[in-house]
Amino acid sequence: MIQNTLASNENAKANSREMETLRQTFPSCFRADGSFDFERFREFLGDKVYVVHEGFELRFLGKNYARLLASIDTTTILVPDEAHNAKPENAASSNVYISGDNLDALKHLIKAYPEKAKCIYIDPPYNTGSDEFVYNDCFNFSVEDLSRRLSISEELAKRILDLTKRGSASHSAWLMFMYPRLQLARDLLSSDGVIFISIDDNEQSGLKLLCDDVFGEENFAGQIVWRTATDNNPAQIATEHEYVLCYLRDAARQDFWEMPSEKGKIIQGKYEELKVVHGNNPESIADNLRKRIRQEKNGDGLSGVAHYSCVDEKGVYYPGNSSNPRPGGYNFDIIHPVTKQVCAKPDFGYRWPEATFYSAVERGDVLWGEDENIAPKIKKRLDTATQQLKSYYYEDNRGVSASLFSMFGGAKVFNNPKSVKYIEHLLDFVTSGKDLIVDFFSGSATTAHAVMRLNARKGTNRKFIMVQLPENLEESLRRANNITKAPLKAAVNI
Repeated sequence: MIQNTLASNENAKANSREMETLRQTFPSCFRADGSFDFERFREFLGDKVYVVHEGFELRFLGKNYARLLASIDTTTILVPDEAHNAKPENAASSNVYISGDNLDALKHLIKAYPEKAKCIYIDPPYNTGSDEFVYNDCFNFSVEDLSRRLSISEELAKRILDLTKRGSASHSAWLMFMYPRLQLARDLLSSDGVIFISIDDNEQSGLKLLCDDVFGEENFAGQIVWRTATDNNPAQIATEHEYVLCYLRDAARQDFWEMPSEKGKIIQGKYEELKVVHGNNPESIADNLRKRIRQEKNGDGLSGVAHYSCVDEKGVYYPGNSSNPRPGGYNFDIIHPVTKQVCAKPDFGYRWPEATFYSAVERGDVLWGEDENIAPKIKKRLDTATQQLKSYYYEDNRGVSASLFSMFGGAKVFNNPKSVKYIEHLLDFVTSGKDLIVDFFSGSATTAHAVMRLNARKGTNRKFIMVQLPENLEESLRRANNITKAPLKAAVNI
């Protein structure tokens, strides 16, 4: 098996993966000698496809080398950690933890889990100069061999190999490191899959272009600004945030992300408390509920749902707006139930169709005016309040670091760990049921922790696969605090 892989790797080129995809989909576009007939391919595209001859693209030293690394198959093998897996608490687990290089691990995973991951979250090195990122790989290409494989000059081949052999923290080296990993990650994603990538200002712009190249600009879902603690280092602008870039495998197959409002549940809880005190007195409950909402609102705790402050015999609601915001609304007569006259109509018509209004009437969810001079409104119930994944999030990450610091008895084992709470928040929006979540820069295993917490809270059975370079935690603890611990073993080693 490995001999066959080695033989295949000898002939691998930078575009091998892409050409194989074309060969599977358009076999008639390949000649007998294996060359690609582009004119034949153009016929398949048809007249409705506009072929652009000029465009914008990402270029960096080693880009084709990075593509070549993604095309070369791994010659490593996965060795199960039998002692770990035999423990009673691990016997029934469907989760996987791989200890080894993540480029090799990804090549194994796409064979076993092709297009199976619903979500990938990664927190790669930021290349800040202080995170110890230095590119280095074990592919021992000669200058002549690399020049032949990439069809480049020996001078350029030497420049690329210098980056890989002496180690570099340049922008090109970082992009060359990330490119093959993201290409392989894309093959892991399901058709409705999503990837989140944490990053800071240092490589954010390059990462955005890199992801446009790998996933397609049309599959960019958005960017989240994650506000954390203020950086107190001397600078013209004090940095308070990082980013989380989000890309979809296929935007056309992706649903919109929405779920019941967590803040709405807080208001519901306050309503239930007041109902015990004030009984079935909607006016008294509403007055006190508004006071409590104002107290919370001062700290921005209920932003987005604070308008749910009205109460009737059915519960909490807010009177939705009847008026269409622009010309072209629905125009029909509504008869006031008391005066029996036609109600006043908004200038641009109603914002909901007639059937929707009369369904609300049947449910008792219409707020009528005292007479026909006030347009009726449809009550929006608190239990219908939803929330979306927002482009801004605040959480002071120092609390996360302090928690891990305490967990390991005062030893600083992990640098800059991510928030379990926020990763859980992301996964809650985009995954469900038995979905598979992957993190191939596992670090302190925040993503695994988030998956387990989410399963416990929602009663689901999401699975995870984590990948991390071998970590000698026992030695790290001993150096930090002279604490002796049992070694932490991995489920699978490469």
